[in-house]
Amino acid sequence: MADFDCPEDLRYTGDHEWVRPEGDRVRIGITAYAQNALGDVVFVSLPEEGSVVTAGSPCGEVESTKSVSDVYAPVAGRVAARNEALDGAPELVNTDPYGEGWMFEIVPDDASAVGALLSAADYRAQLG
Repeated sequence: MADFDCPEDLRYTGDHEWVRPEGDRVRIGITAYAQNALGDVVFVSLPEEGSVVTAGSPCGEVESTKSVSDVYAPVAGRVAARNEALDGAPELVNTDPYGEGWMFEIVPDDASAVGALLSAADYRAQLG
């Protein structure tokens, strides 16, 4: 499992989301491992800009040819942006999960919560 890309500069959740701090907000997507397990992504449902999310709670969905999976908020806060490109090109989640396939951005209630998430090494260890 360790052959899946896990960039060292990101933080991770046990539910396979990645988090990249960007100024006063964090950008969120699903990991290479998660998109591979899902298969071809055909639809992405994201939280609305301005909505409040709770850490660990579902706030979106990824639909693939295999299944539908929840996307969980890795930290509590307010949604500051959503990746509108996924409306017309959900396959970006498969082709570039850490880049153009990002999902949404949150202004966290507590910026230090990001540091409590898994490191790349911890996430790889969890994968086995």
